[in-house]
Amino acid sequence: MSDSINNSIADLLFEAKILTKIPRSGFHFLGAGKESVAEHVFITTFIAYIMSKIMPDVDALRLITMCLVHDLTEARTGDLNYVQKKYVSAEENRALKDAIRDIPFGDSLVDLINEFHEGKSAEAELAHDADQLALILELKSLVDIGYKAPEKWLPFVLDRLKTKTGKKLSESILKTTEDSWWLKDFDS
Repeated sequence: MSDSINNSIADLLFEAKILTKIPRSGFHFLGAGKESVAEHVFITTFIAYIMSKIMPDVDALRLITMCLVHDLTEARTGDLNYVQKKYVSAEENRALKDAIRDIPFGDSLVDLINEFHEGKSAEAELAHDADQLALILELKSLVDIGYKAPEKWLPFVLDRLKTKTGKKLSESILKTTEDSWWLKDFDS
């Protein structure tokens, strides 16, 4: 394996790291909240892990890895929100091709990202829902601390959920306050 480690892999690691500095652009329209693409990817991947435990028949590694890499091209294209996408087209395929050039396992990254975008496998549907649930968590957190605008967004995001598991998780998220996990054992 050490023979297959090269500078292109180090480049890919630095490229993935840049996602920690790229802000998610939709929060500008919301007027509240902020997160980097990497923060979004972390919670999306953690949600996928939870989903894989709820649904043990899915390929957990494929689901989790798909979520981990689903926004990798945004290191090159930036995070385009729905308004920007009306006017600007990101060349994601070209960005991905350039990112994986000289990567020995590059085809596996392409396969995962393409599977995510095609959305046809059970893992891709769950990954899509994990992506939406990450936004639902963020919006619900903002509602819980007093922001009203996220309440307008929630119905649109909830409508994007595809799986029964995603819908059930969203119901649970919406019934739970962001601070309930630590308040239940709070001693004053």
